[in-house]
Amino acid sequence: MNRSKFGLIICALALPFLAQAQQNDRKMNQFLDDLMSKMTLQEKIGQLNLVTAGEAVTGSVVSTGVEQKIAEGKIGGIFSLSTPEKTRRAQEIAMKQSRLKIPIIFGMDVIHGYRTAFPIPLGLAASWDLDLIQQTARIAAKEATADGIHWAFSPMVDISRDARWGRISEGSGEDPYLGSLIAAAMVRGLQSDDLRAKDAMLACVKHFALYGAAESGRDYNTTDMSLHRMYNEYFPPYKAAVDAGVGSVMVSFNDINGVPASANKWLLTDVLRQDWGFKGLVVSDYTGVNELVEHGLGDLQEVSKLSLNAGMDMDMVGEGFLTTLEKSVQEGKVKQERIDAACRAVLEAKYRLGLFDDPYKNTDSKRAKTDIYTPAHLQKAREAATKSFVLLKNENQLLPLKKQGKVAVIGPLANTGSNMPGTWSVSADHANTPSLVEGMRAALGNKVEIITHLGSNLLEDAAYQERATMFGRTIPRDERDEEAILAEAIAATSDVDVIVAALGEASEMSGESSSRVDIGIPAIQQRLLKKLLATGKPVVLVLFAGRPMTIVGESESVPAILNVWFGGSETGKAVADVLFGDVNPSGKLPASFPKHVGQLPLYYAHKNTGRPLAKGQWFEKFRSNYIDVDNEPLYPFGFGLSYTQFDYGQPQLSATSMTADGKIEVQIDVTNSGNWDGEEVVQLYIRDLVGSVTRPVKELKKFEKVLIKKGETKKISFTLQEEDLKFFNQELHWVAEPGEFEVFVGTNSRDTQVAKFTLNQ
Repeated sequence: MNRSKFGLIICALALPFLAQAQQNDRKMNQFLDDLMSKMTLQEKIGQLNLVTAGEAVTGSVVSTGVEQKIAEGKIGGIFSLSTPEKTRRAQEIAMKQSRLKIPIIFGMDVIHGYRTAFPIPLGLAASWDLDLIQQTARIAAKEATADGIHWAFSPMVDISRDARWGRISEGSGEDPYLGSLIAAAMVRGLQSDDLRAKDAMLACVKHFALYGAAESGRDYNTTDMSLHRMYNEYFPPYKAAVDAGVGSVMVSFNDINGVPASANKWLLTDVLRQDWGFKGLVVSDYTGVNELVEHGLGDLQEVSKLSLNAGMDMDMVGEGFLTTLEKSVQEGKVKQERIDAACRAVLEAKYRLGLFDDPYKNTDSKRAKTDIYTPAHLQKAREAATKSFVLLKNENQLLPLKKQGKVAVIGPLANTGSNMPGTWSVSADHANTPSLVEGMRAALGNKVEIITHLGSNLLEDAAYQERATMFGRTIPRDERDEEAILAEAIAATSDVDVIVAALGEASEMSGESSSRVDIGIPAIQQRLLKKLLATGKPVVLVLFAGRPMTIVGESESVPAILNVWFGGSETGKAVADVLFGDVNPSGKLPASFPKHVGQLPLYYAHKNTGRPLAKGQWFEKFRSNYIDVDNEPLYPFGFGLSYTQFDYGQPQLSATSMTADGKIEVQIDVTNSGNWDGEEVVQLYIRDLVGSVTRPVKELKKFEKVLIKKGETKKISFTLQEEDLKFFNQELHWVAEPGEFEVFVGTNSRDTQVAKFTLNQ
């Protein structure tokens, strides 16, 4: 069959679906036209007001008089109210007491699971498993909707290359290609195929835009960036979410080249709506509109006007829209048409969710008892955790451990179940989450005797520890002398076969407003680790982290390191699965681990300089380098070991050149030469050797996660087309420039095999 006939068949098959979609839109528009014709200005402004009921608060402001405002038509949505009983009560007020009976939309931060917590998003990204990530989002939506929620403030897709920034834990790391694929997978998982379905949620991509590039890695800080970098490196994941049909967008806190995002018309209207064609709902972040006052843009009325006119539709918690927009309309500062457009965006979201047909669609208490925190969901959480863990070191094949003998689990992260779900697990069941020790005991039964000891406090400074264990993530302190605690811990290991050191960050040492200038393991824990190593026993470091960490000393001295991030509800069992060989680790780093905080921001896809350091050198005068540490990361992007060994052949190209409408097949043989079946993430990168603007030294363009049995060789194939070679040039045109390219294939961004091809004019 020729291509033209095939295209005609596809078009014919699509026509009925297109016609149905157009009919649905006409029906919606007619309904909303009729409804809005009945609404007063005050009622339209009321739809733009998103308040909090006080549960799971993520800011310092809590709304007041919520029930009265619902009855008066002054609330469009409620943030952080859950359970079918509570949401039904609020919805009943809207449907029985308000004049027009417009339903409320209920939102929540459903970031990496709901009651069942999956690994933190940075950990999920380390799985490089898009199907798995989509499944976790689908389960999160199923649970949240069963508990009365319609709207998830997720996915968070901010690119971050500075590990000091605490919210790097909440995103997918440093790479725009990987981040884009994950963004789309999350949107599909949350929204499903039909927003009207009882278990579908409106997704909300955030934080638009550039939030992860805050200066000095300090949360909420200024961002200053060229358009070239924005379009090529930071915009792609947001655009991918829009292309995947995301229903809403949340605006970031930061300013962008001098104009805060919440008042940035170029960003919210020119880019998002006009260039990208986004037709959904734009919402502020928590009090983001009010914070424009502190940015220096004017009083509350002025900044509310600026924000609405820039393209904001809904005001989260601040109530500046509610209290000032009517006056601004009367004074001619805001046009009625802009109020109408914002109101319509809110109403359209509610219509597409089916709330006008069934305002109580997510208030079935029976479903809440059967669809939340189920054994099947917990099993998926356990699987996701094992696939998120990254084996950083395994000297002399210390791991996996044998299921016998006696193991000591020592450290402040050993016995804290509340920290296992990780940051931004606001709805997780922390009370029933097993600690690392409890999970290991449950997984191993009586095969292995496990003893445990605190070993050291989380942090030497008690006040710092209090800041690092907020929101119920407390780790009890032992106020005795440090030497006495250490001596007791070392004595407890006297007759064990192996020591597992559970060290690193507490869950709230990363996340929102948890930026750090020292991203190493706290000094008091380092002293404990040195004592444990001095026993002569084999030591495995189980590293808890919400960010890439500086662990040079640990990487040199500890024989085995397993980075487990924060693995969610089933962290402890999943750690046992990997440590004792029931699961072969397959995670790969989605962000580079620096050797020193002074290297930040650090990322593999950097530009060359005019004075690059020669390959294999770490210092040369008058070259781009430091005089005290080399340029390279400790562990590069894409890095992760396995219990087996994967050997790569030389990449074979189907041709050495291609035209604009052509393609090149890249094939490589990957052999599992070890003694374990294992999954490997085969990664393909390109480099554009000559361009009209400087180009990165490597860019991820393809990858495949594949199971290869021991002794087996698999031929992995990738297809490169012109679209894979495109970038935004100086004029922000999306182009592929003719010339020579290198293609790299390997196990991470550093260890690759290379071939070359040419894109012809």
